[in-house]
Amino acid sequence: MSTTTASAATGPALPATAVGKPPNPARIRRRRHLAQWGFIAPAVIFMALFFGYPLVRNIVMSFQDYSPSTFFTGRSPFNGTANWSNVFNDELFGKALWHTILFTIGSLIGQFCIGLGLAVFFSRRFPLNGILRSLILLPWLVPMVVSGVVWRRILDQDTGVLNSFLGTIGVGGDTPWLTSTSMALISVVLVNIWIGIPFNMVILYGGLQEVPRELYEAASLDGASAWRTFRSITLPMLRPVITVVLVLGFMSTVKILDLILALTDGGPADSTQTLGTLTYQNSFVQLDFGAGAVVGNILILISAVFAVFYLRANRNEGK
Repeated sequence: MSTTTASAATGPALPATAVGKPPNPARIRRRRHLAQWGFIAPAVIFMALFFGYPLVRNIVMSFQDYSPSTFFTGRSPFNGTANWSNVFNDELFGKALWHTILFTIGSLIGQFCIGLGLAVFFSRRFPLNGILRSLILLPWLVPMVVSGVVWRRILDQDTGVLNSFLGTIGVGGDTPWLTSTSMALISVVLVNIWIGIPFNMVILYGGLQEVPRELYEAASLDGASAWRTFRSITLPMLRPVITVVLVLGFMSTVKILDLILALTDGGPADSTQTLGTLTYQNSFVQLDFGAGAVVGNILILISAVFAVFYLRANRNEGK
């Protein structure tokens, strides 16, 4: 009787074939890898089509005799390093490279210093703080071509608002801001500083909000001056943000084209010619697409070097 009860309690024994096989670890890993690639495949395809292909095509073009006739004949024979040699032997390339260095360094210093000063200023609470910060963002929101056209009218030697104002107060009134070879590059740098200040201010202002208030309170209790507090607390805490601002600012400034075209078109006498404008001149004015590709590759290489610097700096900060 007890044997029958025990058998009923335990139920019928399951056949060996009904027991499922243990999962295959290799198959699970393979499915997981396929799922991961499925998620990143759209991004990889997008990058390959819209970034990888143009980059490779530009590199190949720099070693080809690519002229307007190529669009009709389809022939662009390889000419070795002839395009590179012509660009490096061109006196204008050296001038454009030097102007690019001056333009980039001057713009970055001006944008960063003024942007940091405004970020520190607006980090304090006072009436109309938000409204004033919003107004300062306007130069950043206006398209660069529009800013260039407006500033070209402002800086016009004969009818510009700036010279009219300076003449009214007796300081001057006939300064050739955009028509003098000694003043044109300075004027372009000042306009670019005006455009880039809001970006620097916004990023640095966001970084200042992450600095613990307790550090400033402790410094105040220790009797630290405002400059000592800024040098010993603010700047070290902002170091990662400063790195981001400077590197991104460099990568956007070194290749600027539209602003210079709107202001001076690279003149007068090539005094504002940069690598960005030289690429445009070679490709779309002189129709020497091979030379334009060479200068474009040089810009890409310069940007890539600073991108590597940015990644290494961030990795070191993470450690």
